Amino acid sequence: MIGLISATAAGTSARDRLAAAWPGRTRVYDGPVREAVERAFAECEQLVCFLATGATVRLLAPLLTDKASDPGVVCVDEAGRYAVSLLGGHGGGANSLATEVASVLAAAPVITTATDATGIPGLDTLGLPTEGAVATVTRAILDGTPVPLHADAVWPLPPLPPNVLRDGRLGGGAGGPGGPGPRLFVTDRVVDLGAADVVVRPPSLVVGVGASRGVGVDEVYGLVRDVLRDAGLSVLSVVELATVDAKADEPGIVGVAGRLGVPLRTYPADVLAAITVPNPSDAPLAAVGTPSVAEAAALAAGRGGELLVPKRKSGPEGRAAMATCAVARRAPRGRLAVVGLGPGARDLLTPRATAELRRASVLVGLDQYVDQIRDLLRPGTRVIESGLGREEERARTAVTEARAGHAVALVGSGDAGVYAMASPALAEAADDIEVVGVPGVTAALAAAAILGAPLGHDHVSISLSDLHTPWEVIERRVRAAAEADIVVTFYNPRSRGRDWQLPKALALLAEHRTATTPVGVVRNASRPDGTSHLTTLARLDPATVDMMTVVTVGNTATREIAGRMVTPRGYRWQSEGAR
Repeated sequence: MIGLISATAAGTSARDRLAAAWPGRTRVYDGPVREAVERAFAECEQLVCFLATGATVRLLAPLLTDKASDPGVVCVDEAGRYAVSLLGGHGGGANSLATEVASVLAAAPVITTATDATGIPGLDTLGLPTEGAVATVTRAILDGTPVPLHADAVWPLPPLPPNVLRDGRLGGGAGGPGGPGPRLFVTDRVVDLGAADVVVRPPSLVVGVGASRGVGVDEVYGLVRDVLRDAGLSVLSVVELATVDAKADEPGIVGVAGRLGVPLRTYPADVLAAITVPNPSDAPLAAVGTPSVAEAAALAAGRGGELLVPKRKSGPEGRAAMATCAVARRAPRGRLAVVGLGPGARDLLTPRATAELRRASVLVGLDQYVDQIRDLLRPGTRVIESGLGREEERARTAVTEARAGHAVALVGSGDAGVYAMASPALAEAADDIEVVGVPGVTAALAAAAILGAPLGHDHVSISLSDLHTPWEVIERRVRAAAEADIVVTFYNPRSRGRDWQLPKALALLAEHRTATTPVGVVRNASRPDGTSHLTTLARLDPATVDMMTVVTVGNTATREIAGRMVTPRGYRWQSEGAR
């Protein structure tokens, strides 16, 4: 919950705008300001104070306890010009909240944390648990000090600057455990940290649990804790608890998942029974229908990873054990974001696309598209770019990098799923990587917005390039669209070596549409050098069209109205009004 506090009429007006924009997310605190701040600080995860920063600092000072638990606080000035991240920029989420508040109030976000100012990801913003001297190591990274990185494996982390030196394996070389700091570790193993070291805990461990009916939470939790400790593994890297379906509602197991703060995943007995384990047993086979619960569940949840700790029983004094557990390690799963960059204008690049570009440690794309967004990339991003005609190579490269564990962004113009990179990339990708699609504004949509409303009714996009599709197939599709009286947007309409397809397609449409049918021609939609004009089916000169152009041909209802191309939606009230 976000607490909102104001003291003046102007502040209250801005406060109410924010509350109206975020129903269910906010709570207004009225009354004397000091008391309102104290109540909100105790009850909310975040605060937005419509007060001067100096006054807010004085009100907050007696309330501060710990940066890990204090709420994030944003201040908005009296004129509503700035949303200032004042407290808990990372841990309290105030930086992102300031950006959100600024968006709602048309203000400017003010964020002063060093990592955000320099574009370097903060170690406490990775979404992973950390231990050790986070501030010290972060400062060293910002200052350009060499910081050895020791990792068990490659994880899909954001890019880190060149002074973070990867040695590839935990403990390799002189910079391993016991060496001088500052050092950065990414591991699920327990390591001895120096005063200038930090460890990031990856989500790598799954714990399989079996239990008798009525087992207590303390017995199961104690077993899991002891097994991890004895194996030298961190509980902070446990990402999931797993068991058989028959134990899905066992209070002792459900309670442990809650105590660890991880989900409980269950599997059918026949699925677990099909998994080869080192220590099968007749007891669970008779009880729940599988010779293994703990080991099999750990391996199932481990998605093909290794069994680190085989089955171990709890050891209560004076009675038989009621719980078993085993631990498996998941192999890192790389991440591939297929990102649509839109038609070219920066303000048509979506915020989600920008976030994915800044999250990626590897960027793959056509050289001219990479140039459009190079300034958005974080320091340390590895860029793999190539020219036209190498689309399949780029798709394979992106998938290969993701399979190696990296966070990869594969970029394309418009929407990456429309005549772009999503199709060849997903044809290469298997379920061993995470795939995220980021939609973008297509050239057809950008052109339509410039022309007016040509896509107001059913419409279709057809590429006239026969490099990958035989002309006979393209012609059949154009003819079908013509006969169905559907608005058509032609992509790739004409190139220097391919100049006859557009006239042929227009001729096919002319068999079913009048010579005066409106046609919109837009080149480089949304870009500074973009051009557009309206013409008709009979008057369109194909020589004015190239590969940077989209051509939109209306249907029999499309009209030019006040210089705009409009295809009626066909609403009943419009038809009645025209009578």
